[in-house]
Amino acid sequence: MADEHVPLPYPNLKVAQWHYQVTSVPRLKDEASSSFWKAVEADEMAPYLTYVESSNSSLISSLSEKNKAELDRLDQKLKEAEENQGDSEISEFLRSRAMYLCRIGDKERAIPALEKALEKTAGLGARIDLVLAMIRMGLFYSDSDLVTANITRATDLIDSGGDWDRRNRLKVYRALYHLSIRDFKEAAELLTDTLSTFTATELMEYDDFVALTVLASGVGCDRKGIKTKILASSEVNGAMATITQLFTMTDSLYKSNYTQFFLALAEVEQHYLIPNVFLAPHARYYVREMRIKAYAQLLESYQSLTMERICRSFGVSETFMDRDLSRFIANGRLNCTIDKVSGVIQTNKLGTQNKTALYEQVIKQGDVLLSDVQKLHRVVG
Repeated sequence: MADEHVPLPYPNLKVAQWHYQVTSVPRLKDEASSSFWKAVEADEMAPYLTYVESSNSSLISSLSEKNKAELDRLDQKLKEAEENQGDSEISEFLRSRAMYLCRIGDKERAIPALEKALEKTAGLGARIDLVLAMIRMGLFYSDSDLVTANITRATDLIDSGGDWDRRNRLKVYRALYHLSIRDFKEAAELLTDTLSTFTATELMEYDDFVALTVLASGVGCDRKGIKTKILASSEVNGAMATITQLFTMTDSLYKSNYTQFFLALAEVEQHYLIPNVFLAPHARYYVREMRIKAYAQLLESYQSLTMERICRSFGVSETFMDRDLSRFIANGRLNCTIDKVSGVIQTNKLGTQNKTALYEQVIKQGDVLLSDVQKLHRVVG
């Protein structure tokens, strides 16, 4: 396990994804189930099957025997290294043992094993890889505390002299975590920063990475950012054939083709949000934010707009549009009013300007007050 080696893809994050689809996405159950069982058997994941309370006791028993045999072999190798070899060999076997525990999804034993390997490992690159493995284990088991603690550790190690490749890998780890906590803006910044330098294949495949980048940027970037970072990106355009719905959603929003945007957004929800174990909890939020962005983009171009016109633009009924806009207006997300008598939507463009002016006035008055207090303090003093 030399420093220059690519981190091993353990635990396999796809396994957690497939398990989620088997239990929560009926239309994907059969396909996901096949992939799930193949991967679990290939990686000998008896501890993980026990964790998810699988009823496949015969497979658990069979894989448990393989786990024991492999761990016994590694323990014997480690013992021989401790008796006859040097620190580098001991470190290598400790890392091998820890990574096997990651591979089989044994979180309870993997984390202490990774910590022990970290204590005995001298090379900075190898130490960073061990911490990245802890982050993967945290992502696999949705353990936010484990993820955040080790993102901090990895950042400190990289700042102390880590190489460019691992710095870029960590950005993708951080982005995936930010997606899991609904921080699309930070995720978009991190993902777009690594579009041309992606190497974190232990986390995800390249096409999945590009898809997440486009997805995060929909909410996380403004219109200018979508144009420069996504639509003008050679990496995104090169993967267009594999992310058709996502590209159409983003491109149609930028070009103000709102009917096409709404159709593509519905497909994105079904194909990218609901099936994703990290994104599914935020699917409704994502769709809502994208609708608000589209409404605001259209309304900012007009002082007023008829309800009939905006419904035609989005290809929806007046009942749907009235309900949708009313909710967003009531929540303060859209700065307009609906005149139901005349069927006209009035955009309150002065509202935002007034709020800005009021804020600036408060700041100015605060500065004057602070100056007066300081003068008074000097006089009294």
